[in-house]
Amino acid sequence: MQDTLVKKPYKVIEYHGEFQQELLFVLPFAYWHHLNGTLLGTASCKNTQELYYFSPNHQEKFDEREWESNDESYEIPNMTHCNSFDYRKWAAVPLKATYQNELFVYEKPILVIANKFNIEWGEPPINYFSIEVLAKLIKALNQKYTILYNRPSASSIVLDNSEILELNEHEWLRTHHPEVILMEDVYQECKALVNSFNHFQLLVYANASAFISVHGGTATLASYFGGKNIIFSKRGVEHALNEFATIFPKLSGADIYHAKSEEDIFNFIAHHY
Repeated sequence: MQDTLVKKPYKVIEYHGEFQQELLFVLPFAYWHHLNGTLLGTASCKNTQELYYFSPNHQEKFDEREWESNDESYEIPNMTHCNSFDYRKWAAVPLKATYQNELFVYEKPILVIANKFNIEWGEPPINYFSIEVLAKLIKALNQKYTILYNRPSASSIVLDNSEILELNEHEWLRTHHPEVILMEDVYQECKALVNSFNHFQLLVYANASAFISVHGGTATLASYFGGKNIIFSKRGVEHALNEFATIFPKLSGADIYHAKSEEDIFNFIAHHY
């Protein structure tokens, strides 16, 4: 009744669980309430103000993410994964239109390689681009695109239970592929112009036309900005539930290509990039 008849701001949405779940379910739920005229306020982790730009009162209450809190979010539709999704109180958030800018513009179209190298499900990294794969990606793409590489450091993002490990690829890229722009370096140069690393990511991603990303929140954020996104995911509940063909494309209308192997990545590049 409050959502359909009265329609006065009353809804306060608070969340500090996994980043992927926030992007897939919580943020669109909050945006629906905004469009419906029923959003009173939101609360999440630090450096999320720009994600909830539409919220009349957003609080950055939490310093860490707690993955177990996903199971406590009963009021949020679709949490955490479903065989079928209910979109009645779910609305795509126009992050691309909101954050497109003239600051991050290059001669060639922007392609973002969004990587991670984390503990996954209590195990060593499973879904990530090795240095060998990065070398092949750069060779395949650097003539057509300006490549920006993004693997945030632990100091740039809010951590959850997934420990960030060291891949040692940044120095390798600086030495062997100076044409690739490292987002961590650009962030250091323009810190005075942005509020946080998340804000910076939104500005860069909003100007990109293509992404190659890896499983998790990394791939989910990249799916918010239209264009094309190859998601490298060897394993995950998303496979069985077909999420890369259902809810992921709905985030922005992006063309999503699910690569289960390194061979798949380069097949998709050959046909779509």
